[in-house]
Amino acid sequence: MAPQQRRARFRRPAIVAVTVAASAALACGPGFAAGAGSARVADPPAPAPGAAGTAPAFGAYLDFGARGVARMAALSAWLGGTELRVGHTYLPGDRWSNIEGRPGFLDIWADWRREKDDRMLVLNVPMLERNEAGLSDAQVRGLLRQGAAGAFDHHFRRLAERLVELKVPDTVLVLGWEMNGITYSHRCGPDPEAWKAYWKRIVTTMRAVPGQKFRFDFTPSRGRDAVPWTECYPGDDTVDIIGMDSYDQPSGMSFDEQVREPYGLQAHVDFAKAHHKPVSYPEWGLFRNGDNDAYMRRMLAWMDEHKPLYNTLTDYCPHGVWQCGQNPRASRVYRSILSGRTDGPTTPTSPTPTTPTTPVPTTPPTPVPTTPVTPTTPPTPTTPPNPTHPADCSPLDLGDWVEYWLGGKLCIKFDWWSRSR
Repeated sequence: MAPQQRRARFRRPAIVAVTVAASAALACGPGFAAGAGSARVADPPAPAPGAAGTAPAFGAYLDFGARGVARMAALSAWLGGTELRVGHTYLPGDRWSNIEGRPGFLDIWADWRREKDDRMLVLNVPMLERNEAGLSDAQVRGLLRQGAAGAFDHHFRRLAERLVELKVPDTVLVLGWEMNGITYSHRCGPDPEAWKAYWKRIVTTMRAVPGQKFRFDFTPSRGRDAVPWTECYPGDDTVDIIGMDSYDQPSGMSFDEQVREPYGLQAHVDFAKAHHKPVSYPEWGLFRNGDNDAYMRRMLAWMDEHKPLYNTLTDYCPHGVWQCGQNPRASRVYRSILSGRTDGPTTPTSPTPTTPTTPVPTTPPTPVPTTPVTPTTPPTPTTPPNPTHPADCSPLDLGDWVEYWLGGKLCIKFDWWSRSR
């Protein structure tokens, strides 16, 4: 896709100081979410289980931290008990200490992975710090060449050791994702040869750690973007999976066009087949074409047909279907196809099947959390929020992302003198 068609990225929010008088009231119920259309009002009921066969492993990106793990069980319940076998999170790309897997960040994900043998942990790994800092091509080129020369080996060795220590040595590592675009500092375009040499250096370094069983996923974004992703492919010896991040964009592009476009969905599966690699879809979902139920149906059918090793829907607005209330039609399709699925695809292969009729619910819908306004690669809090507040100070739950930059929880202190005047 062209650079101007890239989806919007959430950036670090500005910190705003607010003074609240005691006479003002702030009430936020369980259904509150910032932004129009971001909170679900009512959920469609769960349809009947699917048929027999072999279903691809799937999951969803629900949040980068502990809330992402907790929400997997709620999403599974919304899908009629269908188990999410894939947990997906991102290492923050702000500084090297976070790319190394700072203690405390990955622990809960490792705990979830170890609970069942058939689960899969997918971890996006930035190749450079300051990964969304808007570095120039000249800066990126210099950093890629330093990496290819071994300057950053120790950071990736420490990450590998950390994952082995956590007993998740089989983690799937989506290294340097969407390298064919311009969003990230770890992009390929400024120097494809240095990028490929750097990738190989990272993989070789991590594979040298005793006990590791990592699989490395090469994942460009769909389409040509800033540079053809085939020019960035580092070679079969250091790639285990060939993935693709594929959102419903640009505006007006049909699913068939997404399949046929240069470096699109068909080119992806053909390239992987030629290199004897499985495919994956670490990021996918709705975008420029709104609540597109036809896209949802066709994309699920595509994955049933081509059987990726795994797929994870990006489930926040505007891409998602569970935590995002602005896509009700696509939400019904996703839920009807995946609800109750245990061992088989039920997705129709026809391009334009009729949207399934939603039955009347017999039980109350499962409560759904509000939409997290979460960056794809958020920083991890370095210190826990301070739980101690004065007796007359009521703490606010602003979430990990805001509390990290505030340095702790924010509370409202009532001005009893002002209120009694």
